[in-house]
Amino acid sequence: MVGSGPICALALESRRVVPILQQNGARVSGLESATNQGLATMTVEASKEKLGFQTEVKQLLGLMINSLYSNKEIFLRELVSNASDAADKLRFEALSDQELYEGDSELKIRLSYDKDAGTITVTDNGIGMSRDEVIENIGTIAKSGTRQFFDSLTGDQARDAELIGQFGVGFYSSFIVADRVVLTTRRAGAPRDEGVRWESSGEGDFTIENLDRARRGTEVVLHLREDEDEFLDGFRLRSVLTRYSDHISLPIVMTSESEEDGGDETVNSATALWTRSKNDISDEEYEEFYKHVAHDFEAPLAHVHSRVEGNLEYTSLLFLPARAPFDLWDRSARRGVKLYVRRVFIMDDAEHLMPGYLRFVRGVIDSTDLPLNVSREILQQNKQIDSMRNGSVKKVLSTLEAMANDDAEKYEKFWAEFGRVLKEGLIEDSSNRETVAKLLRFASTHTGTDEQSQSLEDYVSRMKDGQEEIYFITAANYATAQHSPHLEVFKKNDLEVLLLTDDVDEIAFMHLAEFDGKTLRSIAKGDLDLGGLIDQPQPDETPDDNHDEFIDKVKVSLGAVVKDVRITHRLTDSPACLVADDHEMSAHLERILKSAGQTVPGQTPILELNPGHGLVQAMRTQADDAKFDDWAHILFDQALLSEGGQLKDPAAFVKRLNQMLSGLFDVPATSKKTNKKKAAAKKKTVKKKAEKSE
Repeated sequence: MVGSGPICALALESRRVVPILQQNGARVSGLESATNQGLATMTVEASKEKLGFQTEVKQLLGLMINSLYSNKEIFLRELVSNASDAADKLRFEALSDQELYEGDSELKIRLSYDKDAGTITVTDNGIGMSRDEVIENIGTIAKSGTRQFFDSLTGDQARDAELIGQFGVGFYSSFIVADRVVLTTRRAGAPRDEGVRWESSGEGDFTIENLDRARRGTEVVLHLREDEDEFLDGFRLRSVLTRYSDHISLPIVMTSESEEDGGDETVNSATALWTRSKNDISDEEYEEFYKHVAHDFEAPLAHVHSRVEGNLEYTSLLFLPARAPFDLWDRSARRGVKLYVRRVFIMDDAEHLMPGYLRFVRGVIDSTDLPLNVSREILQQNKQIDSMRNGSVKKVLSTLEAMANDDAEKYEKFWAEFGRVLKEGLIEDSSNRETVAKLLRFASTHTGTDEQSQSLEDYVSRMKDGQEEIYFITAANYATAQHSPHLEVFKKNDLEVLLLTDDVDEIAFMHLAEFDGKTLRSIAKGDLDLGGLIDQPQPDETPDDNHDEFIDKVKVSLGAVVKDVRITHRLTDSPACLVADDHEMSAHLERILKSAGQTVPGQTPILELNPGHGLVQAMRTQADDAKFDDWAHILFDQALLSEGGQLKDPAAFVKRLNQMLSGLFDVPATSKKTNKKKAAAKKKTVKKKAEKSE
């Protein structure tokens, strides 16, 4: 069934794309209006139409046939999964309109094959589709993140197969084994003359027409390629269904292979997997159920299956994927877990059951207590939902804790895929902030690599005697953080600093005031006081302790560019650095917010100077005010560049630097040609003044 599940989801999020109408005597009602909406809409009375697949569909078909051929039997899993989704959708809509059952409430999926015709047929009596839904769901991929998906393809067949699985191939997987596919369908509740027939060879176009169809639901007939007759065998089909679809709660029916019987037989267990005891479910069954519910090709990294009883009764079966989806950072993409009430499907992507920072979790939650007519609006204000959410979150976090403690290699893999998302938990989930904080991993000066492998607990265990703060620095990347001037005094005194390079880090740490009784402290903010943790500078290291006059002169030179200028001992090798006040936004965070399109009031930094540095000492002896101003601006601009900032006037910086270098090497700051032009202009000005005075 393609009216729900991954294929239905393809059309929900993004703009619709106009199918290419080819000249075939087409009659299209309201074409001009439909084109403006992005998708041609046909009337029910329209004659047979030949339409072109959307460009992205053509690309996906080619990629899929080439990349997934080694795992071609998944076509059956996808078709059965879609049929199951269609039945779930009918159950839900029928809660408010029993007439949709049309006197047939016994939902099931039928699989048959015809050796002589070379066909496999998958039939369901689920929700079905209208003509517009068929065009929208099969002819186009109007899915949020489509461009991201194609951009993420690598050319490596194994890797691309995984990405295609994440994207959700659904109905299109039919073309792995078939050279022609015919789909007939009618939406539940629609008149019988609004049946639809769709046909394509998967080579760029498809035909669609209306027909009379008595039964609701969908039938998909696959005309197999010549070399795919292995699937024209009842036992082969049963083995595929047992492997991939045994967990489907809907009966999957085939004609018995027994000559004596010849009747229908159910070939799957037809019970909701999550309702069974954990002791009776194998790892393989959990894995296949995950692939069904998540529409993923890879096995999950871990799962948690629990049943809660008492005042509130519900069962949850949740999975941690092994790989992040390509659209993980697409905020418009709906995601979450499936909500069931007493094994009746209620809705996909019930985001109220899982917070945003756990949006990668997949699975189902089945409640015994919620009403069957629950809506998304009810979910927002339901105490039972809040309790189920809290309980499920704790289960997921405890699973991650156990993984981090017992299987470091597996947790390292999880962190590489989902670490940045998990950090959002410090912002979103105050009740579990301490638990989330223990799960976080960072790069550190202790390891000397960009690998995010160190926990806050690791840091605390290595703190020096008397150290009461956890030091960190934020930067755009590891290289900028590692070479920051702010680290100099810490490296010299062997004090560990966490290197935070993810965009979310600084905002997240604003919500984590302390960990294990230790305050978190940015080394790029405030007046640094390391007390007895460092070797204090000796008097002879700062030859002139009276800096007031010099500092005042620098302030005058820089003016409004700086909030303040002061002497610092946090630097050992660099002449200057920029810092922010303790409670102000850092320059790094300001740049992140601005790049995201937010209007942010500019922060004026504090310039700190290293009195022991040769450049600063030479600057103090500079008597020429113009050159002193240049030196002050050069030091400021260098400090800005060293922390990854951008100069407001790069040309002025280059000019000042060139003038300084020219003075050092005793060469003219400008070319002879430029000097001649200046001399000529000056002579001309003097002549004009003389003529005017006469």
